[in-house]
Amino acid sequence: MPGLYYEEFEVGDTIEHERRRTISESDNQRFCDMTMNQQPLHLDAEFADDTQFGERLVNGLYTMSLAVALTIPDTTDGTIVANLSYDNVEHPNPVFHGDTVRARSTVTDKRETSDGDRGVVTMHVEAFNQDDELVCELDRTALSLKRPE
Repeated sequence: MPGLYYEEFEVGDTIEHERRRTISESDNQRFCDMTMNQQPLHLDAEFADDTQFGERLVNGLYTMSLAVALTIPDTTDGTIVANLSYDNVEHPNPVFHGDTVRARSTVTDKRETSDGDRGVVTMHVEAFNQDDELVCELDRTALSLKRPE
């Protein structure tokens, strides 16, 4: 499904994204390796066993990236110029290997660019685990194409 053009976004609309992803140990390991994040809470089972969580946590930046990625097919796939910002990022609950994450987007703002050729759209993105616990939320602002004439 292609993404939405600027004109198709309506402030207040909420999109429940159908795609989900179960996060594997390998996903977390590779993301930590690619980003050079060697935090033992993500990688060292013995270390993590002695924390309040009792096991390794999925890297929070991976969780955020996945949350955004799950929204793209329904929002900006092929209709984006650029992501402009990710703001107000929060991780209210931990994510563990084996958790399945889904996302929801709510359009919170939209405005045309000063030249009127494109539009800026802000969406509040929420990610939930399989138990419907909120695990990540953020505001994503994107520069969007207008529908071709």
